[in-house]
Amino acid sequence: MTKTRLMAWIGLLVLTAGIGAGTAVAQKDPAKNPPAARVGDEVITLEELEQAVKPQLAKLEEQRYEILEQRLDQLIGERLLAQEAKRRNISVEDLLKTEVLAKAPDVPDSEVTGFINQNRGRLPKMDDKELRLKVWDHLRSQKVNEQRQSYLQGLRGRSQVTVLLQEPTSARYEVSGERGFARGPKDAPVTIVEFSDFQCPFCGRAAKDLRELVGASPEVTLVFRHFPLDTSCNANVQRPMHANACLAAYAAECAGKQGHFWEYHDILFENGERLGRDALVTYAQRIGLDTSAFERCLEDPATRARVAADVEAATRAGVNSTPTLFINGRLVEGALERAYYDYAVIIERHLPQGGSRNGAS
Repeated sequence: MTKTRLMAWIGLLVLTAGIGAGTAVAQKDPAKNPPAARVGDEVITLEELEQAVKPQLAKLEEQRYEILEQRLDQLIGERLLAQEAKRRNISVEDLLKTEVLAKAPDVPDSEVTGFINQNRGRLPKMDDKELRLKVWDHLRSQKVNEQRQSYLQGLRGRSQVTVLLQEPTSARYEVSGERGFARGPKDAPVTIVEFSDFQCPFCGRAAKDLRELVGASPEVTLVFRHFPLDTSCNANVQRPMHANACLAAYAAECAGKQGHFWEYHDILFENGERLGRDALVTYAQRIGLDTSAFERCLEDPATRARVAADVEAATRAGVNSTPTLFINGRLVEGALERAYYDYAVIIERHLPQGGSRNGAS
């Protein structure tokens, strides 16, 4: 979920609280739950089929809305420009020349030089004069686009624009907060279930922000669950990505067995590029674990089963990347800026009814 979509979701939370209950009642009407297939005497209903692919359908609905929203914004902008040009008795082209091209800031030579110096390694090799011209054109296009957006916002603010396009109802997923390792008050009204990978750099950034969030808010419980992007324990991963992620997940489970999960968790994210077996044992020794028991635990099938159970739960919930969060059951994908976690928690906390905190996964 992008930051734009997250903010739209935050607004939607206030409007859609309680909608899910009404939907569930409606689905019990046989006329609204037709059969999708018959296998002998057994019937597979449409509701059963939709529930089986609920995460994928929810993502498709969000993608559809984003496409419609982006195109609607473009159409609104075009109509506003046409109406303003008509009011001033000029063409849209002349209006843009006057209000956008003429008012967009120029690009000084120092800005071109600064851009080239900062991006030298990524720029194509060419004659210096030609390169400067291309960079100037790029920076100029950015400034023109910013001025155009600013002008359109002004027109929109002075006009009667009502957006009637409705956002899809944000689904809640049944993802258990009872499994995994928890940080924060047990009775907190907001539970964040995080599926993560110790070798994922974005997960490391999210872990730091979430640690700060839980430390600053008594209203949040964070539950960590595993989704290593490693083919050795995750069948969803089709190509080699994080070769030590599964082993790191086993090691974290073993540290947790000795009562030091979160301390070990923090060390793993601080050393995400050094997660080989020897390093993992060294980290265990550093925090005072029984290293003999730790190494036996790494080979214990029960340890691998606990990680596999998390991967299976994540798969059922439609997780396919890390980090993926479920805030009281609402899906948020990817690492966000620190403030967005605060916004989501504040709104979720003040909903009339909280989301599903104890699911089947």
